[in-house]
Amino acid sequence: MCGRFVVGSSGSELVGVLRVDVVGDDLPQPSFNIAPTDRVAIVLDSAKTEPPTRRLEAARWGLIPGWAKDVGIGAKAINARAEEVENKPMFRQALIARRAIVPASGYYEWKTEDGVKTPYYIHPAGDEPLFFAGLYEWWKDPSKAADDPSRWVLSFTIMTRDAVGQLGSIHDRMPLFIDADYADVWLDPTTENVGDLLDATIDAAPALVDGMLMREVDRAVGNVRNNGPQLIAPLS
Repeated sequence: MCGRFVVGSSGSELVGVLRVDVVGDDLPQPSFNIAPTDRVAIVLDSAKTEPPTRRLEAARWGLIPGWAKDVGIGAKAINARAEEVENKPMFRQALIARRAIVPASGYYEWKTEDGVKTPYYIHPAGDEPLFFAGLYEWWKDPSKAADDPSRWVLSFTIMTRDAVGQLGSIHDRMPLFIDADYADVWLDPTTENVGDLLDATIDAAPALVDGMLMREVDRAVGNVRNNGPQLIAPLS
């Protein structure tokens, strides 16, 4: 699974990499300890324009479906198992037309041995960003006035799959990685056969694992109040 991750640079730097057309006004600052319900910059293709407009927008981590009564349900949907999303009411409609990319610098995973959990930081070997396959939803807060722009909440989930290669030595799940060159295919809201799209994305993900590095880091990352580049520093 993916329960904490890092975005160490400004989201605006992704404009060229993913060919973003519109950048949101209120993007979150870089963070070295992003936790569920935090705001994160995600990339999506809006189907309201022709051709679709690619946007970089701030979103809440934890998917809130349109039928939810409150935002609390999102805390239970920070991850979506890629093998199950087609059959889950929580994710099914988002998979069909609301797919996203979640850019990151890297993520944390905890390895459990003899009851002791040890955090590792996993990241690409170079300085290039890491891309997670995600799903997004818009939720309308019924407690706010119809003309209140904050009534609409954009939220997302990070998709996961079985861990492979070296990452399988730490945890049995890993985020569903996407190559930047595959972004257009994944984000396209007009794709009709999403089953084939999902299968192809799952099958391609293991090829990206070989370029990953991982190192043990300080247990301070376990406290959401801690932040800063010291969290990803190698232990001396």
